[in-house]
Amino acid sequence: MKNKITYHQEGDFLIPDLIIEEQSSRDIGKYGRLKLKYIKENKKGLYTELMINGTLNEYLFNTNNDAINRLNLIINQLAKEEKVDENLKQNDQLEWVKQMDNIKNRAEEIVLNEIIFN
Repeated sequence: MKNKITYHQEGDFLIPDLIIEEQSSRDIGKYGRLKLKYIKENKKGLYTELMINGTLNEYLFNTNNDAINRLNLIINQLAKEEKVDENLKQNDQLEWVKQMDNIKNRAEEIVLNEIIFN
């Protein structure tokens, strides 16, 4: 979709009529902030496009939600595969915490590589 840019004249110059639209004030979260830092430093074209279109916050909010959903899915799958369940939690809480932390760390690394740094 192409937007038509209008101008007004001031003296000998044509000045574009620019309107700053309010961006959504939704919290972009941890993964949204990580994605913002990444695209600012490595994908300047995408960052500029999102800023110009006024869709940066929506993009970051959606990225955060996608990352959280993917993280939860991976954690549940790994915990099921490795039999880190309520039974282990009742019998050996320390081992359960250790294994869950390991699973969470691995899942987060997958999410960072798949969603954030891509």
